[in-house]
Amino acid sequence: MSDDMLSFPDAPRAQLDRTLADLVEQAQDVMATQGRLRALLRANQAVVESLDLADVLRKIVEAAVELVGAQYGALGVVSPSGGLEQFIHVGMPEGEVEAIGHLPEGHGLLGALIDDPHPIRLEHISDDSRSAGFPAHHPPMDSFLGVPVRIRDRVFGNLYLSNQEKGTFSAEDEQLVGYLAATAGFAIENARLFAETKRRQAWAAASAEVTSAMLSTDRESSLAILLSRVLQLAEADIVHLSALNAAGDEVTVTLAQGAGAEQLVGMSYPAGDTLAGRVFEGRQPLLVNDGSASSVQLQGSLRFGPVIGLPMVSADTVEAVLMVSRFEDGHPFDLADLEMVADFAGQGSVALELMKARTAQEQMSLLEDRGRIARDLHDHVIQQLFGTGLELQSLASSVSDPGLSARLMKSVGNLDDAILQIRTAIFTLSSATAANRDTIRHRLIDLGNELAAGLDGPPSIAFAGPVDLVIVDSLADDVFAVVRESVTNVAKHARATRCTVRVEAIAGDVVVVIGDNGRGMQGSTRRSGVANLQTRAEARGGTLTVESGDTGTTLTWTVPFTAEEEKAHA
Repeated sequence: MSDDMLSFPDAPRAQLDRTLADLVEQAQDVMATQGRLRALLRANQAVVESLDLADVLRKIVEAAVELVGAQYGALGVVSPSGGLEQFIHVGMPEGEVEAIGHLPEGHGLLGALIDDPHPIRLEHISDDSRSAGFPAHHPPMDSFLGVPVRIRDRVFGNLYLSNQEKGTFSAEDEQLVGYLAATAGFAIENARLFAETKRRQAWAAASAEVTSAMLSTDRESSLAILLSRVLQLAEADIVHLSALNAAGDEVTVTLAQGAGAEQLVGMSYPAGDTLAGRVFEGRQPLLVNDGSASSVQLQGSLRFGPVIGLPMVSADTVEAVLMVSRFEDGHPFDLADLEMVADFAGQGSVALELMKARTAQEQMSLLEDRGRIARDLHDHVIQQLFGTGLELQSLASSVSDPGLSARLMKSVGNLDDAILQIRTAIFTLSSATAANRDTIRHRLIDLGNELAAGLDGPPSIAFAGPVDLVIVDSLADDVFAVVRESVTNVAKHARATRCTVRVEAIAGDVVVVIGDNGRGMQGSTRRSGVANLQTRAEARGGTLTVESGDTGTTLTWTVPFTAEEEKAHA
Protein backbone atom coordinates (compact mmCIF):
# COMPACT_ATOMS: atom_id res chain seq x y z
CA MET A 1 0.00 0.00 0.00
CA SER A 2 1.43 3.42 -0.93
CA ASP A 3 1.96 6.41 1.35
CA ASP A 4 -0.58 8.44 -0.65
CA MET A 5 -3.34 6.20 0.54
CA LEU A 6 -2.64 7.14 4.32
CA SER A 7 -2.46 10.93 3.92
CA PHE A 8 -5.21 13.29 5.19
CA PRO A 9 -6.63 16.09 3.14
CA ASP A 10 -4.84 19.37 3.81
CA ALA A 11 -7.83 21.30 5.10
CA PRO A 12 -8.99 18.83 7.76
CA ARG A 13 -5.39 18.23 8.83
CA ALA A 14 -4.80 21.94 9.37
CA GLN A 15 -8.00 22.19 11.36
CA LEU A 16 -6.93 19.22 13.50
CA ASP A 17 -3.54 20.85 14.12
CA ARG A 18 -5.19 24.07 15.22
CA THR A 19 -7.56 22.20 17.50
CA LEU A 20 -4.70 20.28 19.08
CA ALA A 21 -2.74 23.52 19.54
CA ASP A 22 -5.76 25.16 21.19
CA LEU A 23 -6.17 22.16 23.45
CA VAL A 24 -2.50 22.32 24.42
CA GLU A 25 -2.73 26.07 25.03
CA GLN A 26 -5.89 25.69 27.11
CA ALA A 27 -4.27 22.86 29.03
CA GLN A 28 -1.27 25.07 29.70
CA ASP A 29 -3.58 27.89 30.83
CA VAL A 30 -5.41 25.46 33.09
CA MET A 31 -2.12 24.24 34.52
CA ALA A 32 -0.89 27.81 34.96
CA THR A 33 -4.15 28.79 36.64
CA GLN A 34 -4.00 25.68 38.75
CA GLY A 35 -0.44 26.57 39.72
CA ARG A 36 -1.42 30.12 40.69
CA LEU A 37 -4.39 28.84 42.66
CA ARG A 38 -2.09 26.46 44.45
CA ALA A 39 0.28 29.37 45.07
CA LEU A 40 -2.69 31.36 46.44
CA LEU A 41 -3.61 28.46 48.72
CA ARG A 42 0.01 28.23 49.93
CA ALA A 43 0.03 31.97 50.50
CA ASN A 44 -3.24 31.81 52.45
CA GLN A 45 -1.90 28.92 54.52
CA ALA A 46 1.30 30.83 55.30
CA VAL A 47 -0.71 33.87 56.34
CA VAL A 48 -3.20 32.14 58.64
CA GLU A 49 -0.88 29.68 60.36
CA SER A 50 0.62 32.28 62.76
CA LEU A 51 -1.08 34.17 65.59
CA ASP A 52 1.71 36.68 66.21
CA LEU A 53 0.61 39.96 64.63
CA ALA A 54 4.07 41.15 63.59
CA ASP A 55 4.79 37.75 62.01
CA VAL A 56 1.41 37.74 60.24
CA LEU A 57 2.00 41.18 58.71
CA ARG A 58 5.42 40.21 57.34
CA LYS A 59 4.13 36.89 55.96
CA ILE A 60 1.34 38.73 54.14
CA VAL A 61 3.87 40.88 52.31
CA GLU A 62 6.18 37.95 51.54
CA ALA A 63 3.27 35.84 50.26
CA ALA A 64 2.00 38.67 48.02
CA VAL A 65 5.46 39.24 46.51
CA GLU A 66 5.87 35.54 45.75
CA LEU A 67 2.31 35.16 44.44
CA VAL A 68 2.57 37.76 41.66
CA GLY A 69 6.32 37.76 41.07
CA ALA A 70 7.00 41.29 42.41
CA GLN A 71 10.46 42.53 43.32
CA TYR A 72 9.33 44.79 46.15
CA GLY A 73 6.38 44.60 48.53
CA ALA A 74 5.10 46.47 51.55
CA LEU A 75 2.14 46.65 53.92
CA GLY A 76 1.24 50.07 55.25
CA VAL A 77 -0.90 50.09 58.41
CA VAL A 78 -3.25 53.06 58.36
CA SER A 79 -3.19 55.30 61.44
CA PRO A 80 -6.55 56.33 62.98
CA SER A 81 -5.43 59.95 62.58
CA GLY A 82 -4.46 59.46 58.91
CA GLY A 83 -1.21 58.49 57.23
CA LEU A 84 0.72 55.33 58.05
CA GLU A 85 1.67 54.23 61.57
CA GLN A 86 3.57 51.11 60.43
CA PHE A 87 5.32 50.17 57.19
CA ILE A 88 6.40 46.55 56.79
CA HIS A 89 8.51 46.02 53.67
CA VAL A 90 10.44 43.24 51.88
CA GLY A 91 12.84 43.25 48.97
CA MET A 92 15.16 46.10 49.92
CA PRO A 93 18.49 45.34 51.61
CA GLU A 94 19.13 46.94 55.02
CA GLY A 95 21.82 49.18 53.57
CA GLU A 96 19.36 50.76 51.13
CA VAL A 97 16.77 51.19 53.90
CA GLU A 98 19.30 53.00 56.10
CA ALA A 99 20.38 55.20 53.19
CA ILE A 100 16.78 56.24 52.47
CA GLY A 101 16.20 57.30 56.08
CA HIS A 102 12.61 57.59 57.26
CA LEU A 103 10.02 55.25 55.79
CA PRO A 104 6.96 56.48 53.83
CA GLU A 105 4.34 58.34 55.85
CA GLY A 106 1.43 57.92 53.43
CA HIS A 107 1.75 60.72 50.88
CA GLY A 108 1.55 60.69 47.08
CA LEU A 109 0.34 57.47 45.49
CA LEU A 110 0.37 55.66 48.82
CA GLY A 111 -1.82 58.37 50.29
CA ALA A 112 -4.21 58.11 47.32
CA LEU A 113 -4.89 54.49 48.21
CA ILE A 114 -5.51 55.55 51.84
CA ASP A 115 -7.94 58.28 50.77
CA ASP A 116 -9.73 56.05 48.24
CA PRO A 117 -9.32 52.39 49.30
CA HIS A 118 -9.78 50.72 45.90
CA PRO A 119 -7.17 48.73 43.93
CA ILE A 120 -4.68 50.74 41.85
CA ARG A 121 -2.77 49.02 39.01
CA LEU A 122 -0.23 50.99 36.97
CA GLU A 123 2.11 49.98 34.20
CA HIS A 124 4.40 52.89 35.10
CA ILE A 125 4.24 54.67 38.45
CA SER A 126 5.52 57.89 36.95
CA ASP A 127 2.55 58.06 34.57
CA ASP A 128 0.16 58.73 37.44
CA SER A 129 -0.24 62.38 38.44
CA ARG A 130 -0.60 61.39 42.10
CA SER A 131 2.93 60.00 42.22
CA ALA A 132 5.16 62.13 44.45
CA GLY A 133 8.44 60.60 43.29
CA PHE A 134 11.05 58.86 45.43
CA PRO A 135 13.54 60.16 48.01
CA ALA A 136 17.27 60.01 47.46
CA HIS A 137 18.88 56.55 47.47
CA HIS A 138 15.49 54.89 46.79
CA PRO A 139 15.73 51.97 44.30
CA PRO A 140 13.91 52.50 40.95
CA MET A 141 10.32 51.26 40.81
CA ASP A 142 8.13 51.06 37.71
CA SER A 143 5.03 48.87 37.67
CA PHE A 144 2.72 49.19 40.67
CA LEU A 145 -0.18 47.33 42.28
CA GLY A 146 -1.94 48.56 45.38
CA VAL A 147 -4.78 46.69 47.13
CA PRO A 148 -6.55 47.62 50.41
CA VAL A 149 -6.61 45.13 53.30
CA ARG A 150 -9.95 45.28 55.13
CA ILE A 151 -11.05 43.94 58.49
CA ARG A 152 -14.79 43.68 58.01
CA ASP A 153 -15.83 47.16 56.89
CA ARG A 154 -12.72 48.97 58.12
CA VAL A 155 -9.53 49.45 56.15
CA PHE A 156 -6.62 48.14 58.22
CA GLY A 157 -3.92 48.96 55.69
CA ASN A 158 -2.80 48.59 52.08
CA LEU A 159 -0.64 46.12 50.19
CA TYR A 160 1.87 47.79 47.85
CA LEU A 161 3.68 45.75 45.18
CA SER A 162 6.16 46.97 42.57
CA ASN A 163 8.37 45.79 39.68
CA GLN A 164 6.52 42.70 38.41
CA GLU A 165 9.05 40.27 36.98
CA LYS A 166 7.31 40.22 33.53
CA GLY A 167 7.03 43.99 33.38
CA THR A 168 3.45 44.75 34.34
CA PHE A 169 0.85 43.46 36.74
CA SER A 170 -2.15 41.78 35.09
CA ALA A 171 -5.80 41.84 36.02
CA GLU A 172 -5.31 38.29 37.26
CA ASP A 173 -2.52 39.51 39.54
CA GLU A 174 -4.84 42.15 40.91
CA GLN A 175 -7.54 39.54 41.49
CA LEU A 176 -5.19 37.11 43.24
CA VAL A 177 -3.76 39.80 45.51
CA GLY A 178 -7.33 40.89 46.30
CA TYR A 179 -8.16 37.35 47.41
CA LEU A 180 -4.99 37.25 49.49
CA ALA A 181 -5.87 40.61 51.05
CA ALA A 182 -9.29 39.25 52.04
CA THR A 183 -7.67 36.28 53.79
CA ALA A 184 -5.09 38.62 55.33
CA GLY A 185 -7.89 40.67 56.91
CA PHE A 186 -9.19 37.62 58.76
CA ALA A 187 -5.67 36.58 59.78
CA ILE A 188 -4.91 40.06 61.11
CA GLU A 189 -8.17 40.14 63.05
CA ASN A 190 -7.47 36.72 64.58
CA ALA A 191 -3.93 37.72 65.52
CA ARG A 192 -5.12 40.97 67.08
CA LEU A 193 -7.86 39.21 69.05
CA PHE A 194 -5.37 36.61 70.25
CA ALA A 195 -2.89 39.30 71.25
CA GLU A 196 -5.61 41.27 73.02
CA THR A 197 -6.73 38.15 74.89
CA LYS A 198 -3.17 37.52 76.07
CA ARG A 199 -2.83 41.16 77.12
CA ARG A 200 -6.09 41.00 79.05
CA GLN A 201 -4.88 37.87 80.82
CA ALA A 202 -1.64 39.64 81.71
CA TRP A 203 -3.53 42.71 82.96
CA ALA A 204 -5.85 40.50 85.04
CA ALA A 205 -2.91 38.66 86.60
CA ALA A 206 -1.14 41.96 87.33
CA SER A 207 -4.35 43.39 88.81
CA ALA A 208 -4.61 40.49 91.24
CA GLU A 209 -0.93 40.91 92.14
CA VAL A 210 -1.28 44.64 92.77
CA THR A 211 -4.46 44.18 94.81
CA SER A 212 -2.70 41.60 96.97
CA ALA A 213 0.33 43.87 97.37
CA MET A 214 -1.81 46.85 98.35
CA LEU A 215 -3.48 44.82 101.07
CA SER A 216 -0.20 43.53 102.49
CA THR A 217 2.32 46.39 102.13
CA ASP A 218 2.45 50.11 102.80
CA ARG A 219 0.87 52.64 100.47
CA GLU A 220 4.03 53.92 98.74
CA SER A 221 5.37 50.44 98.03
CA SER A 222 2.00 49.36 96.69
CA LEU A 223 1.77 52.32 94.35
CA ALA A 224 5.32 51.65 93.15
CA ILE A 225 4.27 48.09 92.26
CA LEU A 226 1.20 49.41 90.45
CA LEU A 227 3.29 51.85 88.38
CA SER A 228 5.82 49.14 87.57
CA ARG A 229 3.17 46.78 86.21
CA VAL A 230 1.45 49.50 84.18
CA LEU A 231 4.79 50.56 82.70
CA GLN A 232 5.47 47.01 81.58
CA LEU A 233 2.03 45.93 80.35
CA ALA A 234 1.14 49.18 78.58
CA GLU A 235 4.55 49.20 76.85
CA ALA A 236 4.92 52.79 78.02
CA ASP A 237 8.08 54.87 78.34
CA ILE A 238 7.15 56.50 81.64
CA VAL A 239 4.30 56.25 84.15
CA HIS A 240 3.68 58.74 86.95
CA LEU A 241 1.16 59.74 89.60
CA SER A 242 0.11 63.37 90.02
CA ALA A 243 -1.66 65.00 92.96
CA LEU A 244 -3.70 68.21 93.05
CA ASN A 245 -3.00 70.88 95.68
CA ALA A 246 -5.67 72.10 98.10
CA ALA A 247 -6.43 75.15 95.97
CA GLY A 248 -7.03 72.96 92.95
CA ASP A 249 -4.83 75.02 90.62
CA GLU A 250 -1.49 73.17 90.71
CA VAL A 251 -0.50 69.57 89.97
CA THR A 252 2.56 67.89 91.52
CA VAL A 253 4.19 64.65 90.38
CA THR A 254 4.48 62.44 93.48
CA LEU A 255 5.73 59.14 92.06
CA ALA A 256 7.19 58.06 88.69
CA GLN A 257 8.77 55.06 87.01
CA GLY A 258 10.42 54.66 83.63
CA ALA A 259 12.89 56.59 81.51
CA GLY A 260 13.57 60.04 83.00
CA ALA A 261 11.41 59.39 86.08
CA GLU A 262 13.84 61.24 88.34
CA GLN A 263 13.19 64.45 86.34
CA LEU A 264 9.48 64.30 87.07
CA VAL A 265 9.22 63.48 90.77
CA GLY A 266 8.50 66.67 92.71
CA MET A 267 7.78 68.72 89.59
CA SER A 268 4.79 71.07 89.87
CA TYR A 269 2.90 72.87 87.12
CA PRO A 270 -0.39 74.79 86.78
CA ALA A 271 -3.35 72.49 86.25
CA GLY A 272 -4.91 74.78 83.63
CA ASP A 273 -5.82 72.88 80.47
CA THR A 274 -3.32 70.06 81.04
CA LEU A 275 -4.45 66.48 80.71
CA ALA A 276 -3.98 65.83 84.44
CA GLY A 277 -6.05 68.91 85.30
CA ARG A 278 -8.84 67.82 82.98
CA VAL A 279 -8.87 64.32 84.47
CA PHE A 280 -9.03 65.76 88.01
CA GLU A 281 -11.94 67.95 86.97
CA GLY A 282 -13.84 65.51 84.75
CA ARG A 283 -13.09 62.35 86.79
CA GLN A 284 -12.99 60.36 83.53
CA PRO A 285 -10.13 58.63 81.63
CA LEU A 286 -8.71 60.60 78.70
CA LEU A 287 -6.57 59.52 75.75
CA VAL A 288 -4.38 61.94 73.78
CA ASN A 289 -2.29 60.54 70.93
CA ASP A 290 -1.07 63.76 69.32
CA GLY A 291 0.91 64.95 72.37
CA SER A 292 -0.48 68.48 72.04
CA ALA A 293 1.30 70.95 74.34
CA SER A 294 -1.93 72.33 75.77
CA SER A 295 -2.86 68.86 76.98
CA VAL A 296 0.33 67.15 78.03
CA GLN A 297 3.41 69.37 78.17
CA LEU A 298 5.50 69.41 81.32
CA GLN A 299 8.53 71.51 82.06
CA GLY A 300 11.91 69.93 81.41
CA SER A 301 13.49 67.93 78.63
CA LEU A 302 10.86 65.16 78.49
CA ARG A 303 8.52 65.51 75.53
CA PHE A 304 5.47 63.27 75.45
CA GLY A 305 3.57 61.80 72.53
CA PRO A 306 0.66 59.42 73.25
CA VAL A 307 -0.65 59.77 76.82
CA ILE A 308 -3.45 58.16 78.82
CA GLY A 309 -4.72 59.95 81.93
CA LEU A 310 -6.72 57.98 84.51
CA PRO A 311 -8.35 59.12 87.79
CA MET A 312 -7.53 57.18 90.96
CA VAL A 313 -10.81 57.55 92.86
CA SER A 314 -11.22 56.85 96.55
CA ALA A 315 -14.37 57.68 98.53
CA ASP A 316 -15.76 59.73 95.61
CA THR A 317 -12.59 61.83 95.57
CA VAL A 318 -9.91 61.83 92.88
CA GLU A 319 -6.84 61.27 95.06
CA ALA A 320 -4.40 61.15 92.15
CA VAL A 321 -4.16 60.90 88.37
CA LEU A 322 -2.24 58.06 86.75
CA MET A 323 -0.43 59.22 83.60
CA VAL A 324 0.72 56.52 81.15
CA SER A 325 2.99 58.06 78.50
CA ARG A 326 5.07 57.29 75.47
CA PHE A 327 7.60 59.75 74.15
CA GLU A 328 7.30 61.73 70.93
CA ASP A 329 6.90 59.53 67.81
CA GLY A 330 5.85 56.63 70.05
CA HIS A 331 3.28 54.10 68.88
CA PRO A 332 -0.24 55.48 69.54
CA PHE A 333 -2.48 54.00 72.21
CA ASP A 334 -5.76 52.53 71.01
CA LEU A 335 -9.14 52.20 72.71
CA ALA A 336 -8.28 48.69 73.88
CA ASP A 337 -5.22 50.12 75.68
CA LEU A 338 -7.38 52.78 77.31
CA GLU A 339 -9.97 50.22 78.38
CA MET A 340 -7.44 47.80 79.89
CA VAL A 341 -5.44 50.49 81.70
CA ALA A 342 -8.68 52.05 82.98
CA ASP A 343 -9.86 48.69 84.34
CA PHE A 344 -6.48 48.22 85.99
CA ALA A 345 -6.58 51.69 87.53
CA GLY A 346 -10.11 50.95 88.74
CA GLN A 347 -8.86 47.85 90.52
CA GLY A 348 -6.04 49.94 91.97
CA SER A 349 -8.58 52.50 93.20
CA VAL A 350 -10.59 49.77 94.92
CA ALA A 351 -7.42 48.44 96.50
CA LEU A 352 -6.55 51.96 97.70
CA GLU A 353 -9.99 52.25 99.28
CA LEU A 354 -9.54 48.88 100.99
CA MET A 355 -6.09 49.97 102.16
CA LYS A 356 -7.53 53.17 103.66
CA ALA A 357 -10.26 51.17 105.39
CA ARG A 358 -7.69 48.71 106.75
CA THR A 359 -5.45 51.56 107.93
CA ALA A 360 -8.41 53.26 109.62
CA GLN A 361 -9.33 50.00 111.32
CA GLU A 362 -5.76 49.51 112.52
CA GLN A 363 -5.66 53.09 113.81
CA MET A 364 -8.94 52.54 115.63
CA SER A 365 -7.59 49.38 117.21
CA LEU A 366 -4.42 51.24 118.19
CA LEU A 367 -6.43 54.08 119.72
CA GLU A 368 -8.56 51.60 121.63
CA ASP A 369 -5.42 49.91 122.98
CA ARG A 370 -3.90 53.25 123.91
CA GLY A 371 -7.12 54.28 125.64
CA ARG A 372 -7.21 51.03 127.60
CA ILE A 373 -3.56 51.44 128.62
CA ALA A 374 -4.20 55.05 129.66
CA ARG A 375 -7.20 54.01 131.78
CA ASP A 376 -5.24 51.21 133.42
CA LEU A 377 -2.36 53.58 134.20
CA HIS A 378 -4.73 56.17 135.66
CA ASP A 379 -7.06 53.85 137.54
CA HIS A 380 -4.55 51.37 138.89
CA VAL A 381 -0.87 52.29 138.58
CA ILE A 382 -1.15 55.94 139.66
CA GLN A 383 -3.46 55.05 142.55
CA GLN A 384 -1.04 52.38 143.77
CA LEU A 385 1.94 54.75 143.48
CA PHE A 386 -0.02 57.50 145.25
CA GLY A 387 -0.99 55.14 148.05
CA THR A 388 2.61 53.96 148.38
CA GLY A 389 3.78 57.58 148.54
CA LEU A 390 1.32 58.39 151.35
CA GLU A 391 2.44 55.32 153.27
CA LEU A 392 6.13 56.28 152.91
CA GLN A 393 5.38 59.86 153.92
CA SER A 394 3.59 58.62 157.03
CA LEU A 395 6.46 56.30 157.80
CA ALA A 396 9.01 59.10 157.37
CA SER A 397 7.23 61.22 160.00
CA SER A 398 7.20 58.38 162.49
CA VAL A 399 10.86 57.34 162.39
CA SER A 400 13.39 58.93 164.74
CA ASP A 401 16.41 58.62 162.49
CA PRO A 402 16.74 61.90 160.51
CA GLY A 403 18.83 60.23 157.79
CA LEU A 404 16.29 57.51 157.24
CA SER A 405 13.45 60.02 157.26
CA ALA A 406 15.22 62.10 154.59
CA ARG A 407 15.72 59.02 152.41
CA LEU A 408 12.05 58.14 152.74
CA MET A 409 10.97 61.68 151.78
CA LYS A 410 13.33 61.55 148.79
CA SER A 411 11.59 58.35 147.70
CA VAL A 412 8.24 60.09 148.10
CA GLY A 413 9.50 62.87 145.82
CA ASN A 414 10.65 60.30 143.29
CA LEU A 415 7.20 58.73 143.37
CA ASP A 416 5.63 62.16 142.79
CA ASP A 417 7.89 62.67 139.78
CA ALA A 418 6.97 59.22 138.47
CA ILE A 419 3.27 60.05 138.84
CA LEU A 420 3.79 63.23 136.84
CA GLN A 421 5.62 61.29 134.12
CA ILE A 422 2.87 58.71 133.97
CA ARG A 423 0.23 61.43 133.71
CA THR A 424 2.17 62.93 130.81
CA ALA A 425 2.30 59.50 129.19
CA ILE A 426 -1.46 59.11 129.70
CA PHE A 427 -2.03 62.46 128.04
CA THR A 428 0.24 61.48 125.14
CA LEU A 429 -1.57 58.15 124.69
CA SER A 430 -4.96 59.84 124.53
CA SER A 431 -3.86 62.97 122.62
CA ALA A 432 -4.56 61.45 119.17
CA THR A 433 -8.27 61.75 119.90
CA ALA A 434 -8.10 65.31 121.17
CA ALA A 435 -9.84 67.91 119.04
CA ASN A 436 -7.46 70.72 119.82
CA ARG A 437 -3.83 70.11 118.85
CA ASP A 438 -2.70 73.62 119.87
CA THR A 439 -2.58 73.22 123.67
CA ILE A 440 0.76 73.78 125.41
CA ARG A 441 0.92 70.08 126.31
CA HIS A 442 0.68 69.06 122.66
CA ARG A 443 3.13 71.69 121.54
CA LEU A 444 5.78 70.72 124.09
CA ILE A 445 5.38 66.98 123.52
CA ASP A 446 5.77 67.52 119.79
CA LEU A 447 8.77 69.76 120.47
CA GLY A 448 10.37 67.03 122.59
CA ASN A 449 10.02 64.52 119.74
CA GLU A 450 11.45 67.08 117.33
CA LEU A 451 14.54 67.79 119.47
CA ALA A 452 15.17 64.16 120.42
CA ALA A 453 17.65 63.70 117.57
CA GLY A 454 20.19 65.94 119.35
CA LEU A 455 20.00 63.95 122.60
CA ASP A 456 20.47 60.34 123.58
CA GLY A 457 16.70 60.13 123.76
CA PRO A 458 13.64 62.37 123.93
CA PRO A 459 13.57 64.72 126.91
CA SER A 460 11.41 63.69 129.85
CA ILE A 461 8.44 66.09 130.03
CA ALA A 462 6.09 66.41 133.02
CA PHE A 463 3.20 68.74 133.80
CA ALA A 464 1.51 69.80 137.03
CA GLY A 465 -1.62 71.83 137.53
CA PRO A 466 -4.11 73.11 134.91
CA VAL A 467 -1.42 74.08 132.41
CA ASP A 468 -3.70 73.92 129.36
CA LEU A 469 -6.17 76.35 130.97
CA VAL A 470 -3.59 78.78 132.31
CA ILE A 471 -0.79 78.76 129.70
CA VAL A 472 -2.49 80.15 126.61
CA ASP A 473 -1.98 82.76 123.89
CA SER A 474 1.24 84.80 124.21
CA LEU A 475 2.17 83.15 127.54
CA ALA A 476 2.09 79.77 125.78
CA ASP A 477 4.38 81.20 123.09
CA ASP A 478 6.86 82.37 125.76
CA VAL A 479 6.83 79.00 127.55
CA PHE A 480 7.32 77.19 124.24
CA ALA A 481 10.25 79.48 123.34
CA VAL A 482 11.87 78.98 126.78
CA VAL A 483 11.68 75.19 126.50
CA ARG A 484 12.90 75.16 122.89
CA GLU A 485 15.91 77.40 123.59
CA SER A 486 16.85 75.60 126.80
CA VAL A 487 16.62 72.05 125.40
CA THR A 488 18.43 73.14 122.23
CA ASN A 489 21.29 74.50 124.38
CA VAL A 490 21.42 71.22 126.29
CA ALA A 491 21.61 69.24 123.03
CA LYS A 492 24.33 71.50 121.56
CA HIS A 493 26.58 72.26 124.53
CA ALA A 494 25.92 70.20 127.66
CA ARG A 495 27.00 66.74 126.45
CA ALA A 496 24.15 65.42 128.59
CA THR A 497 22.63 61.94 128.49
CA ARG A 498 19.42 63.03 130.19
CA CYS A 499 17.20 66.12 129.97
CA THR A 500 14.05 66.80 131.97
CA VAL A 501 11.35 69.39 131.47
CA ARG A 502 8.74 70.20 134.11
CA VAL A 503 5.95 72.74 133.57
CA GLU A 504 3.70 73.75 136.49
CA ALA A 505 0.77 76.10 136.91
CA ILE A 506 0.45 76.40 140.70
CA ALA A 507 -0.64 79.19 143.06
CA GLY A 508 -0.73 81.94 140.42
CA ASP A 509 2.72 81.14 139.01
CA VAL A 510 3.87 79.35 135.88
CA VAL A 511 7.13 77.52 136.60
CA VAL A 512 9.30 75.92 133.93
CA VAL A 513 12.20 73.78 135.14
CA ILE A 514 14.74 72.35 132.67
CA GLY A 515 17.46 70.06 134.04
CA ASP A 516 20.30 68.02 132.55
CA ASN A 517 23.19 65.87 133.76
CA GLY A 518 25.77 67.49 131.50
CA ARG A 519 29.07 69.24 132.13
CA GLY A 520 27.55 72.51 133.34
CA MET A 521 27.87 76.02 131.90
CA GLN A 522 31.64 76.19 131.35
CA GLY A 523 32.31 79.31 129.35
CA SER A 524 30.05 81.86 127.76
CA THR A 525 28.57 80.03 124.77
CA ARG A 526 25.21 79.69 126.46
CA ARG A 527 25.06 83.12 128.11
CA SER A 528 23.28 84.83 125.21
CA GLY A 529 20.50 82.22 125.31
CA VAL A 530 20.14 82.63 129.09
CA ALA A 531 19.92 86.41 128.64
CA ASN A 532 17.01 85.95 126.21
CA LEU A 533 15.21 83.77 128.74
CA GLN A 534 15.82 86.35 131.50
CA THR A 535 14.42 89.11 129.31
CA ARG A 536 11.25 87.08 128.70
CA ALA A 537 10.86 86.48 132.46
CA GLU A 538 11.42 90.09 133.44
CA ALA A 539 8.96 91.32 130.78
CA ARG A 540 6.29 89.38 132.68
CA GLY A 541 7.51 90.33 136.13
CA GLY A 542 9.14 86.98 136.73
CA THR A 543 12.59 85.58 137.48
CA LEU A 544 15.15 83.24 136.04
CA THR A 545 17.56 81.20 138.16
CA VAL A 546 20.32 78.92 136.93
CA GLU A 547 22.19 76.39 139.07
CA SER A 548 25.10 74.83 137.20
CA GLY A 549 27.91 72.52 138.19
CA ASP A 550 29.98 69.58 137.06
CA THR A 551 27.03 67.23 137.57
CA GLY A 552 24.55 69.22 135.50
CA THR A 553 22.46 72.35 135.20
CA THR A 554 18.98 73.26 136.43
CA LEU A 555 17.23 76.29 134.94
CA THR A 556 14.06 77.61 136.59
CA TRP A 557 11.90 80.15 134.74
CA THR A 558 9.07 81.60 136.88
CA VAL A 559 6.44 84.17 135.94
CA PRO A 560 3.25 85.18 137.75
CA PHE A 561 -0.02 84.62 136.00
CA THR A 562 -3.10 86.83 136.20
CA ALA A 563 -5.86 87.33 133.65
CA GLU A 564 -5.11 91.05 133.45
CA GLU A 565 -1.41 90.54 132.72
CA GLU A 566 -2.21 87.95 130.09
CA LYS A 567 -4.47 90.42 128.33
CA ALA A 568 -1.75 93.07 128.53
CA HIS A 569 0.80 90.78 126.88
CA ALA A 570 -1.52 89.22 124.32
